[in-house]
Amino acid sequence: MTEHVPPPAIPTLQTSDDRRTSMLVDAIRDYAIYLLDANGYVSSWNPGAERFKGYKANEIIGQHFSRFYTEEDRASGLPARALRTAAEHGSFEAEGWRIRKDGSRFWCSVVIDPVRAADGSIIGYAKVTRDISDKKAARDALYASEQRFRLLVQGVSDYAIYMLDPNGCITNWNTGAETIKGYTEEEVLGRHFSMFYTEEDKENGEPWRALETARVKGKYQHEGWRVRKGGQHFWAMVVIDPIHDENGNFLGYAKITRDVTERREAQLELDRSRDALNQAQKMEAIGRLTGGVAHDFNNLLTVIRSSAELLRRPDLAPEKRDRFLAAIVDTATRAGELTRQLLAFARKQPLRPENFDATVRLRGMEHIILTSVGSPIRVEFDLPEGLDLVRADPSQFETAVLNMVINARDAMPRGGVLRIGARNTDQLPAVRNHAGASGAFVAVSVTDTGSGIPPDVLSRIFEPFFTTKAVNQGTGLGLSQAYGFAKQSGGEVDVQTEMGVGTTFTLYFPRAQSTMQQISPAVSPITAEPALVAHKVLLVEDNEAVGSFANNLLAELGVDVTWVTDAGAALETLTAQSGEFDLVFSDVVMPGMSGIELGAVIRQRWPGLRIVLTSGYSHVLAEEGVQDFELLEKPYSTSALLAVLQGLPVARNQASASVAGAWRATP
Repeated sequence: MTEHVPPPAIPTLQTSDDRRTSMLVDAIRDYAIYLLDANGYVSSWNPGAERFKGYKANEIIGQHFSRFYTEEDRASGLPARALRTAAEHGSFEAEGWRIRKDGSRFWCSVVIDPVRAADGSIIGYAKVTRDISDKKAARDALYASEQRFRLLVQGVSDYAIYMLDPNGCITNWNTGAETIKGYTEEEVLGRHFSMFYTEEDKENGEPWRALETARVKGKYQHEGWRVRKGGQHFWAMVVIDPIHDENGNFLGYAKITRDVTERREAQLELDRSRDALNQAQKMEAIGRLTGGVAHDFNNLLTVIRSSAELLRRPDLAPEKRDRFLAAIVDTATRAGELTRQLLAFARKQPLRPENFDATVRLRGMEHIILTSVGSPIRVEFDLPEGLDLVRADPSQFETAVLNMVINARDAMPRGGVLRIGARNTDQLPAVRNHAGASGAFVAVSVTDTGSGIPPDVLSRIFEPFFTTKAVNQGTGLGLSQAYGFAKQSGGEVDVQTEMGVGTTFTLYFPRAQSTMQQISPAVSPITAEPALVAHKVLLVEDNEAVGSFANNLLAELGVDVTWVTDAGAALETLTAQSGEFDLVFSDVVMPGMSGIELGAVIRQRWPGLRIVLTSGYSHVLAEEGVQDFELLEKPYSTSALLAVLQGLPVARNQASASVAGAWRATP
């Protein structure tokens, strides 16, 4: 084989410009800059080339530049092809592996330009090489990361993960998107993502609103119906995030969609089951409530009817007649009290809140409390002076406390200690609907040393007609009255119990906002029997039976009665007979204008005319109160109505005087 003899080197240039150029090239150390002759032999070598490739100038000049290539590249003819490309196209640019003197590889960027003589013939090549191994490593790492991320995204089949351009057009598509939406990548790239929305949502502008929300607020999250390729709807959970580059420039959106149809159906089924359970529980509660009401009222009606029938007997002795009449009156009173307890539990009773001192009120109840519990139980009071005033209905307050006392008494059949206390507090207990709500309250507690309340009973103690006592030993309404009254008054009721140790019931009542208001006295005795001051009464009652009875009752009490059945007729009568009436006695619940509305009109037109309202129950009264009108609650007694005619203020809760007696008779 004949050894190749290299041609003469490129002539050395001697001009001053060339010398300066040579000095510049020699000063560059970050690039290998050298010349090749026309056949590819090295004819010059700068310090940068020596640093990159490891050869000194005297070691490499005259050697063919192909020695820097890998065996694979030399075998494929890449060195010769690079020179030919430079000669034919004016330049050759590429990246690839090269070999240093010590045999190590490095990745470089290569530019080869032809050097031509004055006549245009190629006399050699200028070659510039730079070591970019670090950039290749970074680029490879980035590519590998992108590949891993792409594989990760593509491997997710439960989520549709894809990108949108700034206009909302799809730019990529993962396997999950194809699985969920049914479209291949080729079918969706470049199309607007609104194609997955329902027609209604598109008409409402929901897709564009979603993009705007994501861009402005930084995120869009929503659940709603979406449409698959075949037109099938599915329930989707959607998240859209804006994408920005490292300089903050807005590039588009990342969109994640998940098919949560099964989860939604499961939740709906759970909701339906819960609603069915709640409905069943409501029906059970209604059944228990109506059964309890029917039982108790049938007992009361039995007494009333039997007594009334016996009163029809002409040969009845006077003393028996008086006894049966007393039984009817007492039973009617207890029936009214039962109704009030039911309304208290439902928080629908008309309350007359006043400011009063709980300590004074409880001390005024001391005698009735001692009488109710009996001698086996020692009663202790912890009632400090100077407590904040309570804002509540004082009559209902007494009833609630007495109900808790009776409950405590029954928990100590063999005797024990009953403690009744009161204190100021700024915190409600964390029970039921409260989570330690703050505010100003007065807490009234009743503590017994009885048997305690079992856990399976504790959750039901405030239910109406629920009782663990023997038949005819309790109505099951006492604690429900206390519960409803506390709630309706803006307070709370709490119970702490321990088996074998005892139980504490605590009522929390809002503190009065101002101590300058009138304080309700504990006792309001009437020392004299006043004469009638209302001689002519306008009776407004739409119920035929009640109106007829009230009309006869008023007439029996010695007054002139005019009876009308609605508010319109009442106003017409007052207009025609202005100044003739001393009192308007009106029902609250009437068709058209209510008694409260009628009272407001009368106050405006005839401000001096007294108005007394009457009602057994009214949602208007429960929600809005009596609005400073006097209210005589049904069923009212003859004595209470007589007191109204005598000009006395209406006594609150006309049956309250018999509450303690009724509870003692029926715990």
